[in-house]
Amino acid sequence: MSAIPLSDNALIVLGKRYLAKDENGKVIETPEEMFWRVAKNIASAEKYYNPHADIEKVENAFFEIMANLEFLPNSPTLMNAGRRLQQLSACFVLPVDDSLDLIFDAVKETAMIHQSGGGTGFSFSKLRPKDDIVSSTGGLASGPVSFMRVFNMATDVIKQGGTRRGANMGILKVDHPDIIEFITVKDNPDEFANFNLSVAVTDLFMDALEKDADYPLINPRTKNIVCYKSAKEIFDLITLCAWKGGEPGVLFMDRINKANPTPHICEIEATNPCGEQPLLPYESCNLGSINLARMIKGKEQRAEGRGQTSYPMLHAPCSMPYKIDWEKLERTIRLGIRFLDNVIDVNRYPLPQIEAITKGNRKIGLGVMSFADMLVRLRIPYNSEEALATASSIMSSINKTAWETSRELAKERGAFPNIRGSVFDKPGIKPVRNATTTTIAPTGTLSIIANCSSGIEPIYSLSYTREILDGMHLPEVYPLLPEIAKEENFYSEELIEHISNGGSIDARVDVPSHIKKAFVTAFQIPVETHIKMQAAFQKYTDNAVSKTINLPTDTSPGDVKNAFLLAYKLGCKGVTVYRSGTREKQVLTCKETLYC
Repeated sequence: MSAIPLSDNALIVLGKRYLAKDENGKVIETPEEMFWRVAKNIASAEKYYNPHADIEKVENAFFEIMANLEFLPNSPTLMNAGRRLQQLSACFVLPVDDSLDLIFDAVKETAMIHQSGGGTGFSFSKLRPKDDIVSSTGGLASGPVSFMRVFNMATDVIKQGGTRRGANMGILKVDHPDIIEFITVKDNPDEFANFNLSVAVTDLFMDALEKDADYPLINPRTKNIVCYKSAKEIFDLITLCAWKGGEPGVLFMDRINKANPTPHICEIEATNPCGEQPLLPYESCNLGSINLARMIKGKEQRAEGRGQTSYPMLHAPCSMPYKIDWEKLERTIRLGIRFLDNVIDVNRYPLPQIEAITKGNRKIGLGVMSFADMLVRLRIPYNSEEALATASSIMSSINKTAWETSRELAKERGAFPNIRGSVFDKPGIKPVRNATTTTIAPTGTLSIIANCSSGIEPIYSLSYTREILDGMHLPEVYPLLPEIAKEENFYSEELIEHISNGGSIDARVDVPSHIKKAFVTAFQIPVETHIKMQAAFQKYTDNAVSKTINLPTDTSPGDVKNAFLLAYKLGCKGVTVYRSGTREKQVLTCKETLYC
């Protein structure tokens, strides 16, 4: 294997968040040593099932796919595997029940999870509404939003594993009497800095919306109807607030539960902080992502290291030298599924309830990153039918191979313990090792390490700044632009400087037209195309798909409304939008003034 191909920004992030440090905070580990630490720790699970397993062979395979940046597990695994914490999951859901004792139990459990590096999701829908009777004291309830502030404050004072602040997802059903307060709470930008908010939308609500009818608000304590509201007025309020500040998102909870593989245990009420992982109460899940840009083969041989590339065809235009390497992709999927299944066994869980339900269901979530980079290499515009077809082809292959591997692991290790009574407990269905196998995560920090585009997002901008831990800003030019400019013989220092200063390539006569189409950015892509892409991946994903519909500043509230409606129509499990410039702080800041 050649030198690990890490960019300067990747080395900064690794040094701040991932590499082991001594008691004085000095980094005492190299990236290569980090990957070996993780590979050895995760491969050690092999001995649980086969005392004669060639663990060294598995270690080497795991190391290779990580060190070559072909697959990366979620951040807690990279941070904690083989170290004192040994807490390897990113996603947790905790129950919040209608009792003061149980609410504060959940606050304590949240603190423990955040301290270990995880993120938490909650449904507050069981809490009685504001001004409802509290029989034990004769007083009046303060409502879900007030208790959410307690969770937010607890998160604020705990640094996750000493490396990052915790994140939460707060969810309230659309038929809760306090739904208007919940929808509008982030009108105050100082509220709930540690929460993402989503409304759990029901099919009944969407049916009322279609008919322009009223729907009932129901007291969760008494189950009585409190009043009726216009579905259109509530939906318009959701879309207006999302237009103003990006929240709330919407989760189509009935659709999520139709895909619940273990309905005999209980319903799904909540997801992890980014919405891609629906989970049962106390359930956790570990995720990993395949770097699609490295699942490509072509004519050129690249000498990679520290982000540098050799260009043997510098003076000859590129004539579509790339194609998807399906064999490499299949091999990586199989290793990724085995890796994630092993994580469940070597993981150290924050609570016994979490360990029980996680090992009972053995949910894992293999997904992708750098989809936009793959399309650029293939010269396929993101906003094209060919891109949608590529998305479907890639994800259907991943899902098919993931389930084949899970069935093979079930033969080798046994089915997941809760399979009896699950959707897999039917005649003719072969046992599987995992209740779910695929999830599309946002891969924000992982994509910095891999120096690639995040998740399934399009290119955000050709030049932007990225905010990371402690307010540090990393300037970035989309790395494939200079590389492909050299491949196709239109590279110049003046072009790169033009892009670095926020210039567009659209009016550049030195940039070929097919390149302009291939380098389409988020704000140039119609809302409908963003949603169609999410739906294309969702069709072949067991869990859900994290995608932010990034919108230019001049987007109208009507565009947001149409996005939510189209997401429901096309089978998405949820949707989040963000209109650029609507928050004082945002992770990515575009420099292309023509589009931002």
